[in-house]
Amino acid sequence: MTSALLVIDFQNGLVSTTPLPGDVAEVTANINALTSRARGANVPVVFVLHEDDEELLHGSPAWELSRALHVEPGDHRIHKRAPDSFLDTELQPLLVVRGVKHVVVCGYASEFCVDTTVRRAAANGYTVTIASDAHTTHDKSHSDAARIREHHNATLSNIGSFGPKIAAIPTDAINFKVPL
Repeated sequence: MTSALLVIDFQNGLVSTTPLPGDVAEVTANINALTSRARGANVPVVFVLHEDDEELLHGSPAWELSRALHVEPGDHRIHKRAPDSFLDTELQPLLVVRGVKHVVVCGYASEFCVDTTVRRAAANGYTVTIASDAHTTHDKSHSDAARIREHHNATLSNIGSFGPKIAAIPTDAINFKVPL
């Protein structure tokens, strides 16, 4: 099954902040491991960047991808203005042209853009793997980042109504060279 790796909103203004998102060093290392493995298997790496007219102004230092990420010239960039990486973007056409049927999703924020993109990908017919230890968020008043991530891994991987399977598995278990 042809795959693509989607790295959602791992931008300076979102992940290089005070306070930092939960486990951001581990999550960054896991994202870099995934991008390296994906490139080694000739799987497209797609960085999705959120933009708005205030804090994440296109081209601003806050809008740029985190400097801790390993980004290569052949990687793709998609710009979005909503939590859904498919809404009014070039993501769907990019995946269709490459014959992608499966997406691996990681990045920021677990409960917003990661969640929305996972659901939309499944609704669009893609099989989805959430890299369970390669997405994060900030602590919130109602829960800490680790519990939010755990909740979304459990919730999303138990949704069957879209049809395509959604699975949450750790980075070390994701192998782009083995068909799903």
